[in-house]
Amino acid sequence: MKLYDFSLAPNPRRVRMFLAEKGVSIPSVQINTREREQFSEDFKRVSPRCIVPVLELDDGTCIAESVSICRYIEEIHPEPKLFGRDAKEKAIVDMWNRHAETDCYGAAAEMVRNGAPMFSDRGLPGQPSGVPQIPELVERGRRTVDRFMRYLDQQLANNPFVAGDVFSMADITVFITIDFSQRANYQVPADCKNVQRWRDEVASRPSASA
Repeated sequence: MKLYDFSLAPNPRRVRMFLAEKGVSIPSVQINTREREQFSEDFKRVSPRCIVPVLELDDGTCIAESVSICRYIEEIHPEPKLFGRDAKEKAIVDMWNRHAETDCYGAAAEMVRNGAPMFSDRGLPGQPSGVPQIPELVERGRRTVDRFMRYLDQQLANNPFVAGDVFSMADITVFITIDFSQRANYQVPADCKNVQRWRDEVASRPSASA
């Protein structure tokens, strides 16, 4: 088993943080997306969509998408449970993780992809060129992330973690997204005190440096 990874990319970091919380180590292969190594013919055989991360199993099966990889790891290393402990909690973790992906991570990606010079002709992931940036999406993404942060702040007013009283995959997704959004000079609104408190606590976990 090996993980195709890139140390500076947010989605591979989600997987690394998940693995660190589990105490699981998997050999990795660095695919430098800044040098466009994801478009090499060798990597296309592993990831036809030219996107990291990818987990390659011993039988040659390749699992792409960070959450799919983490779900696989959860099945073979079930403790600690990061996708919920029972039916109700699993549904709530999944709900918040989806909220974070659609209302926060996606918007942060819009800010970075449509504002950073390195993506001037690659406004969408997995495309070597030919996708121009749309500058208007930077501000729209910023407003969208702001809305999510205020929504999350209300949740964290009465819960220590994003999906309730236990650290979960939802916390990993939001934490990684906040760090990722800083590449677009985004800062959590000053009035979101609960988010700030939560972020500081998660940042102190050993897995945060994975």
